[in-house]
Amino acid sequence: MAAITLKNVIKRYGKGPSANQVIHGVNADIADGEFIVIVGPSGCGKSTLLRMVAGLEEVSDGTISIGGRVVNNLEPSERDIAMVFQNYALYPHMTVFDNMAYGLKIAKVSEADIKTRVDKAAKILELGQFLARKPRELSGGQRQRVAMGRAIVRQPQVFLFDEPLSNLDAKLRAQTRLEIQKLHRELGITSLFVTHDQVEAMTLAQRMIVMNGGVMEQFGTPEEVYTRPASTFVASFIGSPPMNLLKTAPNTSLGGPADAILGIRPEHLQLSNDGWPLTVETTEMLGAERLTYARLGTGPSSELLIIRTEESEAAPAIGCTIHATPRTDRLHWFNSDTGKRIHP
Repeated sequence: MAAITLKNVIKRYGKGPSANQVIHGVNADIADGEFIVIVGPSGCGKSTLLRMVAGLEEVSDGTISIGGRVVNNLEPSERDIAMVFQNYALYPHMTVFDNMAYGLKIAKVSEADIKTRVDKAAKILELGQFLARKPRELSGGQRQRVAMGRAIVRQPQVFLFDEPLSNLDAKLRAQTRLEIQKLHRELGITSLFVTHDQVEAMTLAQRMIVMNGGVMEQFGTPEEVYTRPASTFVASFIGSPPMNLLKTAPNTSLGGPADAILGIRPEHLQLSNDGWPLTVETTEMLGAERLTYARLGTGPSSELLIIRTEESEAAPAIGCTIHATPRTDRLHWFNSDTGKRIHP
């Protein structure tokens, strides 16, 4: 196991004035044994950042250290890491046992040690009964567990996961998230996990790096990122449904700075008799809760708000006027020019 330090990490493609910079000075200290999720939309640089840690992409500037050792100029094989990809990349003609053991055989590990390591990994991942099967005889979730088992037997200092759940359906993704959490509790190996799915990020991360356009927007626990987003991007990306962001507050009694953007989570808008007047556009029934989409104001400057209520509350009729009041202890204010959070 090992800590990871990213110090002003930059990635450029090309040279000179025409170079395209895709990672802009990322700094992060990741503790030994910590599970970090790198999350962001497509093209934000999250996989590029992971691949630089793995040694699959060169670092243009800055340093990456693993276990106190700068690894910028080390080959992937010299970094003591194991990577799990989106595609399982299993050998179809080999059994599950042989797929998990292949890297150890190449490294000339003894047969007895190989069997011990594979059996231990198979027990952790509940793959013992499948060791003699071929990949085609397994489900997608089982194949992904084999890919994780192949990484486990390496006994690396660091696990790197590059969107490993993207090919699974919703039920299998949820199940595999639980298995990854259990795996980390048992092994305690420093892990970086890349995903575009903010639900995966919130449920898996001990801390999370939120990326946007190659910039690290925020680095914190899921609770910190959700309750105190550092920017309007984080506020709108983390949370389902996203935070309501109002360019013009309906009144000045809320105490916010002039010309600031007001943020309010859907669950912190409460239906009332004398709050903001809103025109209902549609509703969504989501089982235990209901989302109401309603418009504040009229014309081009009107803004659409989302209100989250319990399913027991009656659904408002489409086109009717309702009133909502924000919880004043749950307001967020952002600079209208930079989008950055205004303290507190």
